Amino acid sequence: MSVPRHKWVQALGHEIHVTLWGDPAKKPLVMWHGLARTGRDFDELARALSDTHFVLCPDTFGRGLSSWAQSPETEYSVAHMADVAEALLDHFEIAQTGWLGTSMGGLIGMWLASGARAHRLNYLIINDIGPEVPQDAIERILAYAGALPDFRTLVEAETWLRTVYAPFGDAPDEFWRRMAMTSTRRRADGRLTLHYDPRIIVQFDVFAHELLSWDRYAKISLPTHVLAGAESDILIPEILDRMRAEGPLPRATIFENCGHAPALANSRDIAIVRAIVDDLNSRARS
Repeated sequence: MSVPRHKWVQALGHEIHVTLWGDPAKKPLVMWHGLARTGRDFDELARALSDTHFVLCPDTFGRGLSSWAQSPETEYSVAHMADVAEALLDHFEIAQTGWLGTSMGGLIGMWLASGARAHRLNYLIINDIGPEVPQDAIERILAYAGALPDFRTLVEAETWLRTVYAPFGDAPDEFWRRMAMTSTRRRADGRLTLHYDPRIIVQFDVFAHELLSWDRYAKISLPTHVLAGAESDILIPEILDRMRAEGPLPRATIFENCGHAPALANSRDIAIVRAIVDDLNSRARS
């Protein structure tokens, strides 16, 4: 069974923690997480796909074990994150990779796929986000991400995470235990809080224009597949329908009993993603 390796990479002034799975000689696949999450959310999926891929799961700067931004008002943007992503590909000497992005990670993937760096990707999997983010969903995110919670114990943190991220859907207990361990840090007073920079929410203010990007989406021509939670408040049916009719004309898979965003951590969902990756690999070669 593949075990994770960890590397810290200097990229455009940031120290980026990357969890690595599998043999670097195999086909690369980047998995990029959502707004206040970390690359460790993908452990189950990355471990499974590492039999055929070299899987890279970065912590975005400002999250997890990566450094925090020195200038949030200029750095916590999708455009800058895409620049950092390209720097990581350069570091690992990856000319072209598959990309699976959850929420914010999907925005980064769409940014790369719609511009001058589209050749760095050979396919794109977008997990539960589109070129437009509904205002109601933004307000929900700001309600939980804008102020760091306070926990006395790791058990309290896990309970909170299971509640707030219940829309992730069915995931094994190990997923939630690891989520608590990799999502928290000790404060100076010994209590626990979440392991991200609360200033990341400037993305919804200073960089709000990046959350409406149908013009960029129309330029994507890579083989693309969209994953959606049936109960998602971010990738709502109207946005998904428009995505399927424009740009890369992606195929779509909808996960029942799931909101924003499918965790892709149980065996059934992993099998679905594996089949999608195999299909996109074959289409990218044709």
